[in-house]
Amino acid sequence: MYTGQTEQPCCLCGDPDTAARVDLPPRAVQLMKHSGPIAWRDIEGEVSIHFCASDWELVADIVLKKGMSVLGRCNVARASFVLREDFEALLNETREEPDQRPLEREMYAEATRVVDEYDDADSLHSRRDLVEARLVRWALEELDGAAEAEVGA
Repeated sequence: MYTGQTEQPCCLCGDPDTAARVDLPPRAVQLMKHSGPIAWRDIEGEVSIHFCASDWELVADIVLKKGMSVLGRCNVARASFVLREDFEALLNETREEPDQRPLEREMYAEATRVVDEYDDADSLHSRRDLVEARLVRWALEELDGAAEAEVGA
């Protein structure tokens, strides 16, 4: 039985040998390359993107030293996520879209905690944790800012 994608290639270069994984909220898919056809509202849970060792070093430097997001360069076709099952056609009923706000609030709070605690001497957070936290925060802040601009227009 096929259970889905078994390898998680680097979202930048497609290398199947990856060294790091970053988990993002579903809405972050909109910021990734080739995201147009993805029904991000139907994603259940986190979206994971993976990086090979050489790309990971570059990503970490861009995020931590330059203060820039790399999501626009990541190919969403190489991301790992779960889409809710489509029973609407079978049952001839429309289901409510999943409410992703609790997951987003949780991920944003955790990301803020990681950023705040990272420089503490007692911190157990890794460099990878800090990169992930910054990407999560930037993605949600950018998407929330875009949504506010649309409402205000």
